[in-house]
Amino acid sequence: MSYNQPHQAYQQNSIQTATPGELTLMLYNGCIKFIKLAKRGIENEDIETKNTNIQKAQNIINELMVTLNMDYEISHQMMPLYDYIGHQLVQANLKNDVEVLDEVEGLVVEFRDTWKEVLKLNKQQKVSGIN
Repeated sequence: MSYNQPHQAYQQNSIQTATPGELTLMLYNGCIKFIKLAKRGIENEDIETKNTNIQKAQNIINELMVTLNMDYEISHQMMPLYDYIGHQLVQANLKNDVEVLDEVEGLVVEFRDTWKEVLKLNKQQKVSGIN
């Protein structure tokens, strides 16, 4: 049995048992990972790695946009930010621009960290019986 099989099974199980909030956190973390890999691709002049990972980050941003619940005011504020990130990822890909990727990574990290806090507060409220 190879190392990847148990790891893949664990990852698959994590995804299947995650709450919607945890899945969103996983998407943010994945997007950050792919942006970092894309930056490394640019730095190593590996255009294929850069392109593949920027496309993965774009797919995650698109998924976040599609699944955004527009019933909430915050969603109307997030949508243009996601759209901006998607546009910047295209520009970074076309221009091999690490600075643009740094900017986008900063935004996604900020969203991820905020989302972590939301999940933490929700969990605390459920534990203390506040709804």
